Amino acid sequence: MKPLIAGNWKMNGLTPALADVETVAEIVSTSLPNADVLICPPATLVHRAVQTAAGRIAIGGQDCRPEPSGAFTGDISAEMLRDAGATAVIVGHSERRQYHGETNALVAAKARAAWRAGLLSIICIGETGDERTRGQHLEVCKDQLAGSVPEGANADNTAIAYEPVWAIGTGKTPTIAEIGAIHAHIRQCLTRLGTARTAIRILYGGSVKPSNAREILATPEVGGALVGGASLTAADFHPIIAAASAK
Repeated sequence: MKPLIAGNWKMNGLTPALADVETVAEIVSTSLPNADVLICPPATLVHRAVQTAAGRIAIGGQDCRPEPSGAFTGDISAEMLRDAGATAVIVGHSERRQYHGETNALVAAKARAAWRAGLLSIICIGETGDERTRGQHLEVCKDQLAGSVPEGANADNTAIAYEPVWAIGTGKTPTIAEIGAIHAHIRQCLTRLGTARTAIRILYGGSVKPSNAREILATPEVGGALVGGASLTAADFHPIIAAASAK
C-alpha cells in the first residue's frame, strides 16, 4: 500500500486555515505523490475542509465517541464525522489517553465505531519517557496493541500510529535505529495478533518535520507518518508528502 501521510491539527485552526487545505490539495492533485494524504482538522472545520479538498485529499476527525448517538454533550460520533464527509478518524492519541484517561478498551471501542461508520481508524500507541528509560517500551506497545486493536482489524480499515510520547511536540526524535527497532517489534506483534493484520500500515509520529521526514520514511516497516505541528502549514507539510513519494 502507499504510505499514509496524516496531519493532526489538534486544537488548532480557524476558517483562514482552510487556505492551507486548499494549497495542499492543489499540490497533491498536480504532483500526484506516491502517498495517501489525510488532514484531520478540528471538528468545527471538518465539513468545510471536505468541501475545500473536493476529493483531492482525504479529511478525517481527531476523535469519536463509541456510541452512534445519545445524551453525550460535547461528544461527536463516528457517524457524524462520516456525515460531514470524513473518511478517517484518529483514536487513542496519547493526549486523549493522558488528559482524558482513555483506556485500551475504550480505544478499541472507538476503533470499532469508526469501522461501523465506514471510517479508517488510526489507532495510536506509544510509550512515555519514563517507560522508555525503564526499558518498558516494547512491553507497553505490545500491551496497547493487544488491548486497543479489535478483532477484525486489517489494512483496509486500520492504521497504527506509533508515537513516542516523549517526542511529541518536543523537537526530540528517536534515532533511526530506535524507530526501526520499535516498528519491527510492532509488526511482529500485529503478526501474532492475526494474519489479516500483517499488512496494516504503521505510521511514525513524534516531531516529524521536513528535515527528518525522508530518513524516517525510508526506515523499514514505516508505512507513513502522523504529523502534528508540521501539518499546520502547507509549506511544512508538502515536503513531508514529497519525502513519502521517495520511499
